[in-house]
Amino acid sequence: MTLDWYVIVALCAVAAAAGWIDAVSGGGGLLQLPALLIALQGQPPAVALGTNKMSSILGTSAAALSYARVERPRLRTALPMAGVAFVGAGIGSFLALRLPGEVFRPVIIVALIGVWVFVALRRDFGLRSREVSRGRHVATALGGGFAIGVYDGALGPGTGSFLVVLLVAALGYTFLQASATAKIVNVGTNLASLIVFGLGGAVLWGLGLLMGVCNVAGALVGARMAMSRGSGFVRIVLLVVTAALIVVLAVQTLRA
Repeated sequence: MTLDWYVIVALCAVAAAAGWIDAVSGGGGLLQLPALLIALQGQPPAVALGTNKMSSILGTSAAALSYARVERPRLRTALPMAGVAFVGAGIGSFLALRLPGEVFRPVIIVALIGVWVFVALRRDFGLRSREVSRGRHVATALGGGFAIGVYDGALGPGTGSFLVVLLVAALGYTFLQASATAKIVNVGTNLASLIVFGLGGAVLWGLGLLMGVCNVAGALVGARMAMSRGSGFVRIVLLVVTAALIVVLAVQTLRA
C-alpha cells in the first residue's frame, strides 16, 4: 500500500517518541501501535502489529546495547527469560492472527491498575536492590517471562513496563537494573513476533524499517537519560505511561 508523505513523517515522529518511552520504562507501543492502526486503516490489525514489531525490535536492541555499556544486565536471568519469552511471544502472535484484541483487554486493564497502585503506594519501590532466593528467582523469571511473552505477541503495548515491574517486585532489582535486563527479554519477544507476523505476510518491511531507524534514535536518547537520572526517574515515567495505557485500553474496550 502507498501512504502519503506526511503520514510517514508523522509515523516516524511517533516511532522516535515510542523508542524514548520504551528505553526508559517500556510502553512505547502505547503510541506506536495506535498510530499504525490509524494510518493503516483498511488493513488487517495484524499488519499494524507486525510492522510495529519491525520498528520496535531495532529500538529495543539499541537500548539494550546502550544499557549494557553502563548498567550490566543480569544475563543469568535475562537470557533464559528471553528464551521462554520468545516461545510465549510466538504463541501470542499466532493467537493474534486469529483472535481479536478485545479478548485480552479486560484482563490487561485489571493487571495494569494493580501495577500502578502497587508502584504508586510504595515510594521506595525499585530504588534499592534486594536479594531473592535462587529457586524463586529462576521460577519467577521463567514463568513471568513466558506469560509476558504471550501478551506481547498477542497485543503488545506495556510489555516493557510489565517486565520492569516483574523484575523489581519479584526479583528485587532496582528500576535501572530492571530496565537494562528487560530490554534483552523484549528483544526476544519482538523477534519471535516478527518471525510469526513476517511468515504470515503481516509486515510492511519498508515502513517498519524506516520507523525503526527513528525508534533507535529515540531509544538511544531515552537510555542515556534513564542511566544519568537513575531509578527515581524511571519510576515516574513508568507511572505516567502505565496510567496512560490504562486510559487508552479502557476507552478501546468501551468502544468495542
